[in-house]
Order: sequence, then C-alpha cells, then structure tokens
Amino acid sequence: VQLQASGGGLAQVGGSLGLSCAASGRAFSSNGLGWFRRAPGKEREFVAAISWSGSQKYYADSVRGRFTISRDNTKNTTDLQMNSLKAEDTAVYYCAADPAGTWYDPSNWNSWGRGTLVTVSS
Repeated sequence: VQLQASGGGLAQVGGSLGLSCAASGRAFSSNGLGWFRRAPGKEREFVAAISWSGSQKYYADSVRGRFTISRDNTKNTTDLQMNSLKAEDTAVYYCAADPAGTWYDPSNWNSWGRGTLVTVSS
C-alpha cells in the first residue's frame, strides 16, 4: 500500500485542522490504518488507529476526546480531525497501514506515508 498524507499546516492553540491520507495499491479495506506523529526531538508515537470496518477506533490518551479518526473504503482514504489543538500537538504526522502485532507500536506497521507537518502556535 502506498500512502500520501496531506492537510498539515499552521493552526492556533484551540483551533482545528484536518489531515487526510490517500492510499493506493493492494486491498485497502482489509487493513487497519493508523496515524502517528513525531515531535521535534522525540520518538515517533501512536496517535490513533481504526479497524478495517471502521467499527473499532483507538486513541492515544493525549488526543482522546480531541482527535477523531475515520476512513472511507470507497475512496481509499483515512482522515484525522484534530480539534482543540495544543502546542504539544506540533509534529510531523504520518499515516500508516499494514499493522502486524500491537497497533500502538510504530515498528509493527509496514507501510508509511511521507508525513505532513502540523504546527500549533500560541
């Protein structure tokens, strides 16, 4: 699966941004999909994931209640809606596919997009 994330940019604290990830290649709907981020000077960390059907969603504690993950298997896309943004949400955001094992661990994901930068300023 090839992935391309888009929608990053600059937002103010308390604002909102939406990210989208388009997938191409082999069967999209059979995969779990995820979003990760890497803040400056930090390791890549789990943000959110969604099951192939969309019925199961998982969030990092730091974003639960503020971020919403979704997917549209007819369009081969997954979105991450980010609300009530905080300065600590500043990071490069990556979409991922083909999980094997624990979804919270980035090393268990086999396909990655190139990332999109989100900057939250006060």
